[in-house]
Amino acid sequence: MTDGGGMVTPGMLLLCASLLAALSGVPLLVRGLSPAAGQKAATTLILLAAVTGLSGAAATIATGRTETFLLSWGLPFGPAEMAVDPLSAFFALPILLVAACCAVYALGYWPARDNPCTVRRLTFFFGLLVAAMIGVLTARNGVLFLAAWEVMALAAYFVLTTDDSRPEVREAGILYLITTHIGTLALFALFSLLKGAAGSFLFPPPASLAAGGGIGAGIFLAALLGFGMKAGIMPLHVWLPSAHANAPSHISAIMSGVILKIGIYGIVRTVSFFAQIPLWWGIALLAAGMASGVAGVAFALGQHDLKRLLAYHSIENIGIIAMGIGVALVGAATGVPSLAFLGMAGALLHVLNHATFKALLFLGAGAVIHATGTREIDRLGGLARAMPRTALLFLAGAVAICGLPPLNGFVSEFLIYLGIFREAVHGSGAAAAVTSLAAPALALVGGLAVACFVKVFGVVFLGLPRGEEATRGHEAGPPMLAPMVLLGGVCLLIGLAPVAVAPLLDAAVRSWRPELAVAAPSLSGLAPLGWLMVVAGVVLAAVALLAGVCARRLRSAPLATSPTWGCGYLAPTPRMQYSASSFAEMLVGLFGGILRPHGTRPRISSLFPAPSHLHTHVPETVLECLYLPFLHRANEKLAAVRRLQHGQLHLYILYTVLTLVTLLVLGM
Repeated sequence: MTDGGGMVTPGMLLLCASLLAALSGVPLLVRGLSPAAGQKAATTLILLAAVTGLSGAAATIATGRTETFLLSWGLPFGPAEMAVDPLSAFFALPILLVAACCAVYALGYWPARDNPCTVRRLTFFFGLLVAAMIGVLTARNGVLFLAAWEVMALAAYFVLTTDDSRPEVREAGILYLITTHIGTLALFALFSLLKGAAGSFLFPPPASLAAGGGIGAGIFLAALLGFGMKAGIMPLHVWLPSAHANAPSHISAIMSGVILKIGIYGIVRTVSFFAQIPLWWGIALLAAGMASGVAGVAFALGQHDLKRLLAYHSIENIGIIAMGIGVALVGAATGVPSLAFLGMAGALLHVLNHATFKALLFLGAGAVIHATGTREIDRLGGLARAMPRTALLFLAGAVAICGLPPLNGFVSEFLIYLGIFREAVHGSGAAAAVTSLAAPALALVGGLAVACFVKVFGVVFLGLPRGEEATRGHEAGPPMLAPMVLLGGVCLLIGLAPVAVAPLLDAAVRSWRPELAVAAPSLSGLAPLGWLMVVAGVVLAAVALLAGVCARRLRSAPLATSPTWGCGYLAPTPRMQYSASSFAEMLVGLFGGILRPHGTRPRISSLFPAPSHLHTHVPETVLECLYLPFLHRANEKLAAVRRLQHGQLHLYILYTVLTLVTLLVLGM
């Protein structure tokens, strides 16, 4: 594919990357090629796709151009148009970066020699998943978008259920498949309404549709349901905790890091079609973001499963992104371009940041699980001694996800804070009231996240081993460590030099709302990025200095061995350490109204109590206490209707005929 002058364009590079990713699983299907050689060939193709796609995406953002491509097909849905603009290219950056890291990581985590029965399936659908996500980003026809969306959904299902011999994996896969197709039904409604408003299945140009009336509201609500279910916005998140917990760890990384962001992309792209954004759209997204952020981190505090805890933090960070988009829509609705620019820039930067630090955390968790064989936090402890590099990289991801300097999470959350405070100070009415609530909500999310990751890092990596599994800990190999080092480096680079990503954000935001190119200055003119660099540099220097002083004192101090002081108790054991339950007990109790914790507690009924057991559990409240009871009740009420489904073919044909006759009569 070349342009009129015979040159390969940046958009073509991104489409070629999609093709390379789709073909990456083919080597494992070749007869005579060993699974190990096929896996290495597939990884090479994914790396080549990442380099090609990242080059094309970066060039597209740098030039600010939009390239359009037409595919010839005979379907009656209008031209099969694909396009690459700075907004699509920006979302492609985390997809390709995380996919490359996960492909290399799989060589150590899911090697072909140990998994000969599943490596072909996993590798094939992994490449297809990456290709389908790029297809979603570049589709400019509603039918083509839905086709790529369905391929993405099915490929994600097959990689999620790789280890389908376990019942919990099959249950997580079924729940994911049901919810993703409920979301797809909402997207059918979305594109049907969009065709009615725009006149064709082609995506309308930015700011070309009127948002007033029932059609605009219907499009927004359908997008919020369909894309919000994929993104994991509460209360549409019910598939996410079990899917992330039961998938292979590098698949959890790509699901959390980028698949959720495809839902965010869908929301951002949909609202870009409208010229006059209603204020209630921004308020709705702000409220949904606050609920997702606070509830997500609260549920994370009560988890004992390491990967399920990280899954709930994905919901929290999707809430932060939704808050940023809500701030941007409030700015667009109230005619404040700087507010729209800051909100969307913060949201898009958090899309990139979350992809990097959450992938880093899931890969770090995978290294722990690979070494110990368990995800139970209360069975771990003391792993920093056996896995010092993994512990350090996991700590870097924890600092980033808590929004602390000098790492990247601080920068994106600062931009969202800046937009919130600007509206709260200079705005008025309902918008100012809601944004005034958003600031303390975001602060609460940050504080609870710090508490949660102090719990995780302390219980998993510090102290003494709590179970036999923790004694098996050993450092991960180079194929697993190298991707984590790269992701950690990206987190540090963005945190230390946010000016480097400012041009990327400028181009992506202006592609979303072209009028902001004139009405608002660049991001560097709206946010003190230089001061952020100074703060990050000072914090990094202080940490390095403190670490150096401590290391020097430890090297010079005489070595001595003595038991840990146990408050006068002469026989301390690892069971006397803080557990995940005890550390978070007070905070879980504060949110008990939504978490609904339950369990068994020991009773002391004599002077010499017998050994006892403590067990606590935080259920998936929305699923177990809301959706499932509703479905059971509906199943009971609709039992009589099931008599129509009796397996007799001639009656089914009669139903079809009666339906067609009824439709013909109504049409006449």
